Amino acid sequence: MKTLVILTGHSRGLGAALTDELLGLGCSVIGLSRKSLVPKGAAKPGCFFDQVAIDLADSEALGRLLADDCLSKPIRDADRAILINNAGLLNPVGLVGEQSPTEIAQSVSTNVTAVLMLTNWFAKVSQKTADRRLVQVSSGAARSAYSGWSVYCATKAALDHHVRCLAMEAEQPHSPSFGLKICSLAPGVIDTDMQAQVRASDLASFPMRPKFDELKASGSLASPEDVSQRLCKHLFSDGFGKDPVADLRSIG
Repeated sequence: MKTLVILTGHSRGLGAALTDELLGLGCSVIGLSRKSLVPKGAAKPGCFFDQVAIDLADSEALGRLLADDCLSKPIRDADRAILINNAGLLNPVGLVGEQSPTEIAQSVSTNVTAVLMLTNWFAKVSQKTADRRLVQVSSGAARSAYSGWSVYCATKAALDHHVRCLAMEAEQPHSPSFGLKICSLAPGVIDTDMQAQVRASDLASFPMRPKFDELKASGSLASPEDVSQRLCKHLFSDGFGKDPVADLRSIG
């Protein structure tokens, strides 16, 4: 089975680990990110790795990319097509009334607007693909409130609810999403640059920082490689999509 994966935020952290894991599983991968990546392993025979440099906060640039056939054609040629919306911004970290308006706009554009645009495009262009799956990389912050993370929490919660709506549409035969398997999946707390950014936050701006300091100090952060393996195991399982909103830590 020819599997194509479109992966956003593929150049570092969980995205980079997912790229290596997917290539190792024999998938073709197209990464969308501002920066490029040199994978640890080569694509297997019959597969390929490609990447597109794009700022996902630039909605006009993303719209032009999605109107081009460079992403649509590989999907039409695949037996199984997968979209993983992994890219996300944490900033602004700070109390409401003290946040940067520019950072608010960038986070909403990256975390929500780009994801909804990509999802809408994917549902349309993959309609004739035999097996199509979509992962929105969510967060525990979508389901629990954190003082100082109001923008991040709100954007991730928006994705969870969008997926609930999409899961209903996937059951309607007339819908472009009919048959689409989808999950908004919280991967747990991962030892990435984002977590380093969290621990560098000003305590007044993010009062819950000590919790994350302790997770690092106690060795409780999961590695990107471990999370990518477990995420892919779930993604390719028969049970994927049965729960539209899930937490990877509760999946066996």
